[in-house]
Amino acid sequence: MGRSGRIVLGVLLLVFVLVADQLSKNWILYGYDLPARGSVEVLPFLNFTMVWNHAVTFGMFGGLGSKGPLIFEAVSLAAVVLLLVCMARTSRPLVAAAAGAIAGGALGNVIDRVRFGAVVDFLHAHAFGWSWYVFNIADSAIVCGVAVWMLDSFLSERQRSAP
Repeated sequence: MGRSGRIVLGVLLLVFVLVADQLSKNWILYGYDLPARGSVEVLPFLNFTMVWNHAVTFGMFGGLGSKGPLIFEAVSLAAVVLLLVCMARTSRPLVAAAAGAIAGGALGNVIDRVRFGAVVDFLHAHAFGWSWYVFNIADSAIVCGVAVWMLDSFLSERQRSAP
């Protein structure tokens, strides 16, 4: 895959994640009206649970006060710029795809902070007494993108060090 193909792949994933994230949040807020419902069991291991996340991933840095959303937006936008640069420079398609997914997720959460002052989280996985944090599609794309990037880096490093 050539350079332009890698960039197109990354941009397509960015757009796909961003659109899926924003459509799901709009539906959960205005179509399904989850804020009025609170928490609804969807499957035995998955609930829709309304959470307005004023912090970052897993509630970190929640004590920054009124400047918190602006700080999170600025850091996220700077990260997106770096991800786009990386996407344009990489020779590895999986890295371009991962950077696109991460950037799309970051932009989705920035849009929430601008619109609402907080991120819309609503997916709540749980099973056998175990409960995960409430998250959204953007968060999932960021985590999956990081995992793919790490796996690609690990496999690339193994390939380079093979005899």
